[in-house]
Amino acid sequence: MSKKPAPTILSVFDPRANALNAIRLALALLVIVWHSFPLSGSQVSSAPLKQLLGETAVDSFFAISGFLILGSWLRNPQWSRYIAARVLRIFPAFWACLVVTAFVLAPLATMITTGLNYGATLSLENATYVLKNAGLRIFQPLIDGTPIGVPYPFAWNGSLWTLWWEFLCYLGILALGVIGLLRRRWVIPGLFLLATASLIPTAYGTVDNFYAESAARFGVMFLAGATLRIYAHRIPLAWPIVAIALAVALASMLLPDYRIVGALPLAYGVFGLGALIKTPKLHFTHDLSYGTYIYAFPVQQVLASLRVYEWSFVGYVILSMGSTLILAAASWFLIERRAMRLRPHRPSSTPLLEHSRG
Repeated sequence: MSKKPAPTILSVFDPRANALNAIRLALALLVIVWHSFPLSGSQVSSAPLKQLLGETAVDSFFAISGFLILGSWLRNPQWSRYIAARVLRIFPAFWACLVVTAFVLAPLATMITTGLNYGATLSLENATYVLKNAGLRIFQPLIDGTPIGVPYPFAWNGSLWTLWWEFLCYLGILALGVIGLLRRRWVIPGLFLLATASLIPTAYGTVDNFYAESAARFGVMFLAGATLRIYAHRIPLAWPIVAIALAVALASMLLPDYRIVGALPLAYGVFGLGALIKTPKLHFTHDLSYGTYIYAFPVQQVLASLRVYEWSFVGYVILSMGSTLILAAASWFLIERRAMRLRPHRPSSTPLLEHSRG
């Protein structure tokens, strides 16, 4: 009697029945928890806790993205379809968020903090906020000197900056695919090792540069997920291994940069959870995580202008989540889902394989 082969990531993961949408939504909500500290004027002094609360959620988005986006290219290496799918997934909802922030949320918060009427809150900068930031790179974080009167002034959306880095990762996969390097199995793991090595000078102070730190951070997490995809047909997947991987990632928070050790374990643990959870109620067909991510910060600024955090920090977090989810649902049903239907057709297309965050 032949021995049954051990389950692998590729054999366990079902693109149409997994918990990744639920996990990504949980990660987006964790970002709200983390941002609630600076947006309410509070601080987290513990360095390991800062890494755990402040970085692992976005890092996990990049890891999941690396797995799914590389898989998308490998299934159909056609550059025009690939770039159209990426643009339609990211930009329409992003543009809508800029407009809603500039002409609804920012004026509302300004009216609360200054007592001005709606018309008096508008200026040319409301329009330039949309236009200057429309390419994903955030060149204008504030609007006519606002927000003011809040613990974290002069920034309407401190989450959007990561989307630029995510899209650069998409373009990196496109470039490697077009020139044929993705046909060589060693390329992605080799780049992951190089990216991991690049974390050391930024973690231990020899390099102090925001762009170098961001490139190393997001590059290593995206490549961690992509590396898992390269070997998904060989890497075993089981609950005990997921638990060990997450434990290693948790312990690595004691390092100056946990990703030096914890990038691959975190990527494996988070994606493994999404693949292994078989509870149908957690197999969300609607993905609210992107909308939650892009709308949370300006919503929290509006609530901060009402000083909700002074009544209750927990209440501020809960109200931030509830208010954001309303906008996230509108974003999904009115914009994101419709935009994704415009993607060029391909065999076995599924929304679950086209989404990520930054």
